[in-house]
Amino acid sequence: MSQEEFKKTAALVREMKIPISEQDKREIYSFYKQATVGDINIPCPHANDVQGKAKWEAWKERKGMSKADAMKNYIAKTEELKKKYGA
Repeated sequence: MSQEEFKKTAALVREMKIPISEQDKREIYSFYKQATVGDINIPCPHANDVQGKAKWEAWKERKGMSKADAMKNYIAKTEELKKKYGA
């Protein structure tokens, strides 16, 4: 697993045109944010921002995970989604 492989995978995810469940979207988002930013560093969105709050909480669950582990999990989750959704 390398930084280059992570970047290629992220580019493929952005180009995916298949519907993905909200849970799967949040999970892949959380791995991506942990891999690129690290531990969550923004305040929790207002409760009225349901989607923003859900994404924030998913990212917060990754707190303490190393960037390398987040990249590895991001790539693995992407492979799982490609099989699951036939992408």
